[in-house]
This record gives sequence, C-alpha cells and structure tokens, in this order.
Amino acid sequence: MGALFVTSTGTDIGKTFVSAGLIRHWRSEGRAVDALKPVMSGYEPREAAASDAGCLLRALGQEANEENIARIAPWRYRAPLAPDLAAAKENRALDVEALVGFCRERMATHDGTLLIEGVGGVMVPLGDRKTVLDWVVALAAPVLLVTGSYLGTISHTLTALTVLELARLDVRAIAVSDTAGSTVALDDTVATLERFGKGMPVVGIPRLASADADHPAFAALATLLD
Repeated sequence: MGALFVTSTGTDIGKTFVSAGLIRHWRSEGRAVDALKPVMSGYEPREAAASDAGCLLRALGQEANEENIARIAPWRYRAPLAPDLAAAKENRALDVEALVGFCRERMATHDGTLLIEGVGGVMVPLGDRKTVLDWVVALAAPVLLVTGSYLGTISHTLTALTVLELARLDVRAIAVSDTAGSTVALDDTVATLERFGKGMPVVGIPRLASADADHPAFAALATLLD
C-alpha cells in the first residue's frame, strides 16, 4: 500500500486516534511511514502539540513544533468550523486544486506508506463547491472509513459508505472507534455493521489511554488495509 486516505462520518469521531495507532503499528513493523493532515480548523498555535497534526507527528516519532506542523498541515484555520467557513473568517479561501496538488506531490515522492487524514466527515465543504469527497476522488487513494459506536452511527456509517461506493472509491475497511459514554456496546455496533455493510470488513477499536501500537485491533486493521 502506498497512500491511504482516512475519512469519517463526522467531526470528533476518532480519525486521528485511529490514524496514530496505525502509524505506530506500521513503525513497529519497520515500515517507512509518513502522514499528512493537510487541513485543520479550530487550530490554536499555542496548543500545536495537542492538535491533530501534533498527535500524528508524535506517532511518527517527530517533534510537534511549528515547522513540522506546517510541513504536514499547510491549511490551518483558527475557527472550529467547516474549512470553507473557517477560511472565510480569516478572509481566505481554501484552494482545493492546490490541496490536491500538495497531496499528489507527496504521494509521488514518498517511498513507503503515506497516510492522509481528511477533515471532518466525507461530505464536509472545502470551498469552490467542493467537499472532502471530491478531494478523495481526485487522489483516487484507498479509503479507510472511521466511525463511532454512538447511537445513530449505523445510519451515518451506511450513508457515508454508500456515498464512497457510488464514487467508485476503494474502501478497504470500516474502523469503529469506541465512543465515550455511548449507550451502545462497541461489539454490537461492529456486529450490526457487519450485517448491513455488504461484506465490508469492520474492526472495533476500544477506548485506550493512547493509540497503543501493540493493541491487536490496530494489527487487525493494518492487515485489512494491506
């Protein structure tokens, strides 16, 4: 596998947690791996280390400083809004063609596994009437769909999966990141998605103190993605 695009059913679902766990697992196997989080909203420079890009950098074994943040996340906005709205708050616009070009250049030059983490859910607006889905289609990279175990996730997940499949994207697996305080058990969510997901592999990721590379869930997920 060269590149992998990680998208989700929404915001704060667990994309970064799952991505970091995969990165640590791949590194433990001796793989050459890098990651991108090209677009971030709700970014506070004073808390860069706690940002999504900061978490990915720590998983890569790199310092979460401003230089490294800029390397993997060029489009950063302060407002915790969809990227098009967050950019407008700063009198800016997100150039989707430039975003796609940035990712394609990294995909062409990185010798190993490149994880590209999207922003929000698969239909989040980026700008120029483009969404995350348009971004993924332009890259034509395999996709990992991350979802939660909260009540209502089945409909959200199957809707996102249908959209991705209608776009003829190569969805490799669904990762269910256990939602804190959910009234629905993680195993029940996984079992239901297995029944309704038309054969799509589903892996449950339990809540952990950190994205532990040794947890068998990440190993199982990585096997499905290869």
